Amino acid sequence: MRRLRYNVAMSLDGFIAGPNGEYDWIIFDSTFDFGALFRQFDTVVMGRRTYETMLAAGQSPASLGMKAFVISATLRTEEHPGVTILSSGVAEAVAEMKAQPGKDIWLFGGGGLFRSLLDAGLVDSVEVAVNPVMIGSGIKVLPEGRRWPLCLTESEALPNGIVTMKYSVTATSATGSG
Repeated sequence: MRRLRYNVAMSLDGFIAGPNGEYDWIIFDSTFDFGALFRQFDTVVMGRRTYETMLAAGQSPASLGMKAFVISATLRTEEHPGVTILSSGVAEAVAEMKAQPGKDIWLFGGGGLFRSLLDAGLVDSVEVAVNPVMIGSGIKVLPEGRRWPLCLTESEALPNGIVTMKYSVTATSATGSG
């Protein structure tokens, strides 16, 4: 079965974007092989704001070489022919994707989307690159909700101060409420 992997950059104080969605605080590491990362996935699932930020930066999911699913109640399919727009049944669609053959699925950006898929028991790993900066406010890596213990599977401190951590999630990990 394919894995759904939440792979994201985060500030030391727990934000994945600034208050207006800005990501100019993310440290670029010229030694990091993004191509190797992208080759691990053949599908990307993202929220509307992440998708629009990608388009505004002159990129597209197609440029990553992946099939894209954008979660949005407002985008119109005919205006975005390169992606599949999902406005409902997101958990069911992701569960179906995971059951199909293929590479892993990248859950890219969107704390709210991450929370909903985590609480549905669909997220298999949380992979965070903690940047050595505190931005003070913005979009949290995970909105409020129930507690999820994780199991550290890998970590690395990079020379530029970024610390990467990979955690596994199991469907039976959920405990308590918040």
